[in-house]
Amino acid sequence: MNAESKRLFPKITEEGLNDLRQRIGVKIENTVEPWCYEATRDNIRHYAHGIGDDNPLWCDPEYAKNTKYGDVIALPSFLFSTSRIVSGYVGGLPGVHAMWSGANWKFHKPIKRNDVISTECWLKDLIEHDTRFAGKAVQQIYTVNFFNQEGDKVAEADSWCFRTDRDQARENGTKYTEVRSREPRVYTKEELDEFFAYYEKEEIRGANTRYWDDVNVGDKLPTMAKGPMTVTGFVAYAQGWGGLYIRANKLAWRQSSSHPGLGIPNAQGIPDCPERVHWEEEFALKVGAPGAYDYGPERTSWMMHHLTNWMGDDGFLAETTCEVRRHNPAGDMILIDGEVTEKYSEGDRHFVKITQKAVQQDGEESARATGVVELPKR
Repeated sequence: MNAESKRLFPKITEEGLNDLRQRIGVKIENTVEPWCYEATRDNIRHYAHGIGDDNPLWCDPEYAKNTKYGDVIALPSFLFSTSRIVSGYVGGLPGVHAMWSGANWKFHKPIKRNDVISTECWLKDLIEHDTRFAGKAVQQIYTVNFFNQEGDKVAEADSWCFRTDRDQARENGTKYTEVRSREPRVYTKEELDEFFAYYEKEEIRGANTRYWDDVNVGDKLPTMAKGPMTVTGFVAYAQGWGGLYIRANKLAWRQSSSHPGLGIPNAQGIPDCPERVHWEEEFALKVGAPGAYDYGPERTSWMMHHLTNWMGDDGFLAETTCEVRRHNPAGDMILIDGEVTEKYSEGDRHFVKITQKAVQQDGEESARATGVVELPKR
């Protein structure tokens, strides 16, 4: 039996890439509706809780009414739930695996309770790569602009997915060979207690204003914990974020009928969505991942959570860039650290730049990020 006959999934072709290149710069008029159109109290809270964020500025109207906003506002990463495109709903190359891998965000205005969000988006670029993980890969970059009901641009983002050959990643990928060969991790109570201590110490700065004057280059942010990773946690995120392809019954049939590349047969021969790599171990292994794993936008949201906890109610997250470096399979524990690397002013606005790094329990890099936070001056 030759290699082609063993293929389970479509591969990247030059014909498919040529089709995609024709779409660069063309506004996307029709796409799947977002999970959230409006920043309602419940939508905001569901997203926040999906990343383990209980900041009362997003979650408690009684608390928030005493802030300068007068009501709850949306955490910055909530905007992932208002656009399928920024979250990884890529076009072209049907059946070719897409791994959401990072985003650059710029925020212009707070997202207020009950704001109605609309977007405009287009394919910005295609960049070809030769990877150790899956051979030939294509970085597919989209631009999305976000507007409120007044027409004000509240944010803009470039996000990217890597399109990879699922079969080559499974058979020849080297990135997770060692990870897959390890025995499943079983933690002791002492190890878990040591990790959970980070949650006990987690500080939400809140109403205790952090002033620009009091911040110095070299200041360290408190370590933030995320995990241990579980399928339950991945589902909790999908509840707030919406999931790209999670559909039921007639809607699932309609999706797989309209987009056959999305309907990958499961163990019962039923077309099922590619998103099940996040909860179905067997399928995750088939695409070359080390096991069921977290979502990329989820991890980027964690890095923003680290910054918003630190900056307090009077801070404003102006920019953030996050690169996903590896999968976080079930069982991983993540620690996020940060350091102030720059401090500057632009007119009457005052900013600090923060470099962040997330590592898992064995010290392997999970994500890296930078953020720019605007703080009040005394």
